[in-house]
This record gives sequence, C-alpha cells and structure tokens, in this order.
Amino acid sequence: MGEEKKNRDLIPSMIKNKEKRAEVHANLKNQKKLEKRKRAKARDAAEKQALELGEEPPPRKTPRTIENTREVDETVCKPDDEELFAGNDADEFSSIIKRDIVPKVLITTCRFNSSIGPDFISELLSVIPNAHYYKRGTNDLKKIIEYANARDFTSLIVVHTSRRKLDGLLIIGLPEGPTAHFKISNVVLRKDIKNHGNPTGHEPELVLTNFTTRLGLRIGRLIQTLFPQDPNFRGRRVVTFHNQRDFIFFRHHRYIFEGKENKKEVDSKTKSKDKGEKASQPKVVARLQECGPRFTMKLISLQHGTFDTKGGEYEWVHKPEMDTSRRRFFL
Repeated sequence: MGEEKKNRDLIPSMIKNKEKRAEVHANLKNQKKLEKRKRAKARDAAEKQALELGEEPPPRKTPRTIENTREVDETVCKPDDEELFAGNDADEFSSIIKRDIVPKVLITTCRFNSSIGPDFISELLSVIPNAHYYKRGTNDLKKIIEYANARDFTSLIVVHTSRRKLDGLLIIGLPEGPTAHFKISNVVLRKDIKNHGNPTGHEPELVLTNFTTRLGLRIGRLIQTLFPQDPNFRGRRVVTFHNQRDFIFFRHHRYIFEGKENKKEVDSKTKSKDKGEKASQPKVVARLQECGPRFTMKLISLQHGTFDTKGGEYEWVHKPEMDTSRRRFFL
C-alpha cells in the first residue's frame, strides 16, 4: 500500500533517470487501467441489481468528446426556425429537391489530368445516376459551363489532380451556382477495397448526416441536388456523406437483411421440437458490403454564382486563422 501511494505521489516528469521514469509511468498507467475496470464492474453490478429489483438503472455518464464540447455557434439550425424553411423553399436547389426537375450531372477533369482522374470518374459515373462524362481537353471552364447550360445539365463536377493524386473537387450548381470547392484526400478506388461489391443501376438512397449549421445545410442541399429524390429501394444501395469535424466522409454501400441464429437459439429450438412447442423466429440482421469509391472532402470555399476566380463573390472561405481552436466547426 505504501509503495502504491508513493507511485501516486511521484510525477514521472520530475524523475531524471530515464529507466525509473519509464517504470513509474508504466505503473501509473496500469493502476489507472485497474481503477477504470473496477468502476466499470461496479456500474454493471449496480445496473444488474436495479433491473432485478424492477427499478430504473442509474443514468450513465456521457463521455466528453470534441463534438459535444464544441464552441457555441449562432448559425446552428433549429427545428422551429421558420425563416430558414422559407429560405430553403426559395433557394437554387428547391426545384430539384421538390422533384420538379430531374438532376442531370456533367463530370469533367482539370486541363492536365493524370491517369487516376479517369479511373475515379468512371466510379463516380456508377455512383451518381444520370451522370455524363465530358472530355476537358484544353477547353476553358467557362465554355464547359456554357455547354452544360445549353444541354440542361443541373450540376457540373470538376475533378482536379496534381502529381498523379486527386487533390480537389469542384461542385457547380447550374445555371446560377453556387460553386463549392473541396479538398479531396484518402481516395480508395473500388478495386483496392477488399471484398467489395458491384453497384447495380438502381437509384441509391442518400444519407446526409451532421450538417448542423446554415453553411452545412447549404452544402448538404448542394450535394443533395446531385442525386434523384426518389430512390429505388429494391436496389438496396446507400450513398452516405457523413460530416465529422468539418471533414465529409463519402461511402457507398449495398445492404442485405439476413436471418441470424445464435447457438443458444439453435439449442432451444431442438428442445422445443422435442417438446412439440413452436420455435421462435430467427433474428434479422442487416449486413453491409462496400462498393466504393471511398474518399474524404474538406470545404475550402463556397462562391456565389458559377466558378469565377477574378470577379467572384464568396459566401465563405476557409482561412488558416480559423483553425486556432480544435472545438470550432463550421459545418
């Protein structure tokens, strides 16, 4: 006991000897681990006892995370904000989201694209329904926008590559904007995903999560306009854009519902058959299979209108001084 108390009082950073410091640090770490395990056992025992007595178990403490301790933001959307809903009904995306117009997407590359660009685009074409590829060549982006507007495209996606790596993505709403510029990273193509599935031609379900601020809602609605608003549930395809700490994670899955039987259930079935009782139905479990591609996006800027580097007016631009706090998020 005396030695344990001594170890508690010792601060590893105050010990000059490296070996002794490492030993004390390891002991402290192990001690904390044992204490944590004791607390968990005591909590589980208290919950079990409460359930046996027919009482409500004591409420569990919510762990402190960066997400639930984020800085207070006035732009976070509220469910009773009538002004916000009125603005959504009159914005550039409302005609597609209300199903008045069917989305039609044009995908192109930057001027000097590497070999990974077409591979990534071919996978995007399989993810986004009613998407078409246009070879960029040396054409200016303004000419491509004019071409897309003349053929009733609702969105334009420009895939940017640099040094044989994908590094940027432009999503332009047509005909009047806005233009979102994303940095793209951690790209994994379908062929590199282990046990990947192959997508069908069915229109996918779209899942957008954690876009809580006004800027986040605007970005979410821009992404929403790329996909038809009437998914075909028979295809069991899901496209997910999950925002976490201002990083948007893209995933593409197929799902299936399976009946799963535990060993205990199998044993009980055999017993019930012997007694002549009705067997219980197997538990239904959802299983996911990733179809790819997989990538992460981070918003760099949101611009009014179509892409214009010289005279464009920006709604929001990311600056280095915005990253001074780990608990400040914008989406």
